[in-house]
Amino acid sequence: MKILLLLILLCTGAAKASPLENLQKVGEARLTVWFWEIYQSSLYTPSGEYKANSYPVALKIDYLRDIKAEDLVDATEEQWQKQGRDKEKVSLWLERVEQIWPDIQEGDELIFLVNENKKGHFYYNQQHIGAIEDETFSSAFLGIWLSPDTQYPELREKLIQRSHK
Repeated sequence: MKILLLLILLCTGAAKASPLENLQKVGEARLTVWFWEIYQSSLYTPSGEYKANSYPVALKIDYLRDIKAEDLVDATEEQWQKQGRDKEKVSLWLERVEQIWPDIQEGDELIFLVNENKKGHFYYNQQHIGAIEDETFSSAFLGIWLSPDTQYPELREKLIQRSHK
C-alpha cells in the first residue's frame, strides 16, 4: 500500500519540491504597457532581502496575457541591446532560450532560479524546462529587471523593495 501511495504522489507531482521552496518573497511588481497588463513579477531570496550578486535568487513571472515564445525572445534581445550587452554572447543566449521557452498562455508562470553556483534554471508552471549553466547569462537575464540600468526602474524598485527617489 505504501508503494502505491508513493507512486501516486510521484505521478501527480505532489512529491516534487517547488523551485521557490526555502525562499521568501522580497517584492513584487506589475508590468503594464500603456493600458495592457503584461505580467506580475516577484523576486525571492533565502532571507527575503535582495543583495546584488547574492545567490540563490528567483524571479517569478505570472503572465496576464498570451505571449508567443518568439515575442519573449525578441523582447529579451531588445532589453539586452538597450543595456549594451555583448552581441556575440546575446546571440548564443538567444539560441538557447529559443529551445527552452514555450508559448505563454494567460495564467502561466515562468520562474528563473539562479542557484548558489550562479547556474540558471527555468521552470514553466512548476516544471523544470531547461537550464543555462553560464553565470554571465544568469546575471544578464536577471539584469533585465534588477540592473540599475533597467528600462523599468520603478518595477526594479518594487521588486527589491526600495522606494524610488
